[in-house]
Amino acid sequence: MRFVELIRKKRDGHPLEDSELQALIEAYTEGDLPDYQMAAFLMAVYYKSMEATELAVWTEAMLHSGQVLDLSDIDGAKVDKHSTGGVGDKVSLILAPLAAAAGLKVPMISGRGLGHTGGTLDKLESIPGFDVNQSVQRFIELVDTLGLGLIGQTGEIAPADKKLYALRDVTATVECIPLIASSIMSKKLAEGIDSLVLDVKVGSGAFMKNVDRARKLAQTMIDIGASMDRPVRALITDMDQPLGRAVGNSLEVIESLETLRGEGPEDLTEITLELVVEMLDVAGKADDRDEAKAHLRSLLDDGSAMEAFTRIIEAQGGDPGVCTDPSLLPSADYTVEFEALRDGVIQSIDAQEVGIAAMELGAGRRTKEDTIDHGVGLVFQKKRGDEVSSGEPILVIHYSDRQSLDLAKKRLRAAIVIGDQPLKAPPLILDRLQ
Repeated sequence: MRFVELIRKKRDGHPLEDSELQALIEAYTEGDLPDYQMAAFLMAVYYKSMEATELAVWTEAMLHSGQVLDLSDIDGAKVDKHSTGGVGDKVSLILAPLAAAAGLKVPMISGRGLGHTGGTLDKLESIPGFDVNQSVQRFIELVDTLGLGLIGQTGEIAPADKKLYALRDVTATVECIPLIASSIMSKKLAEGIDSLVLDVKVGSGAFMKNVDRARKLAQTMIDIGASMDRPVRALITDMDQPLGRAVGNSLEVIESLETLRGEGPEDLTEITLELVVEMLDVAGKADDRDEAKAHLRSLLDDGSAMEAFTRIIEAQGGDPGVCTDPSLLPSADYTVEFEALRDGVIQSIDAQEVGIAAMELGAGRRTKEDTIDHGVGLVFQKKRGDEVSSGEPILVIHYSDRQSLDLAKKRLRAAIVIGDQPLKAPPLILDRLQ
């Protein structure tokens, strides 16, 4: 097959045959199609998109480029959640044990952070000893016996996506909705799940900057799921300011532990509960959504969710003592308050700038090779809509060196706008699709 003809065909806006799409994925995975030709094809998709039938075939080819887990021997509904990424988004650390305590099986394969958004694996690895590099067999065993497993993507799962993602990152094709959707869905469906719930973030701290594009991405993934007989639900959620109060790896673990005790911030708790209700509903385990939500709150209050998290930490080599003694987690060398310069009301907190400020401190990566400082980050005392007085702390900066502190402060001054008008915060959940 002459791949240049397929590039030209897509460039000119024509749909490809199933066999042509499959051949592209197979050849690229095996190394028979060079990067420069696949890059040209990705750019053609960026401009000409893919029809729904093409995208289903493309995603399935990516899915079957490697190992697809078989969880059919595990009793119970296998349901996962995927977030498109945000600042302060530590939902997975709370959601997975809470869903497991509610009787679901949660095979969660997560990623690392790059740029202004944090990664679930980095947060988990701030727990001393926690090993995200479990074998597939051990992962399946954890899901079966404990109700959840928390690992990173292995080389055997969707290898086509791993290569394509790296290529998209350096060819300005990351923002393409069909390519985003196929990347997410190929990895998630390879987990062997029965159904999936999506948290599609929208706002300054998200990859989707407006609600219309967020809805389009969500609907694209729902359609892919339907083509493979996998029910998918989606919530469109606000990311115009950080979620919760903590930004930074061990600081977010501490906030997750507080939430698992029923003592977390209202916004973080609310979004987590709504997502788990969706998981129960899509699995046919929530006859009444209000009752399901009340039951989930009881699992936080009575310690069941925390017990599930403690068990998975210990099973994956981590120190379960962090659940009762957060001082065992890494911490920064210094802290300093970041104060308001005037009286007023916080009008906006640019989540992307906050994420970059945390990255300047060492909490995130500019490149995949960067080393993370798990102890640094930010903890907000005030959020959008709150009143502040001049000199009052808006947040506390946890830092390890003066240069990074100065860079972070500069970002934060630009990120936080104080004005005189009272402000009503917008809803956390902007839409729900299925």
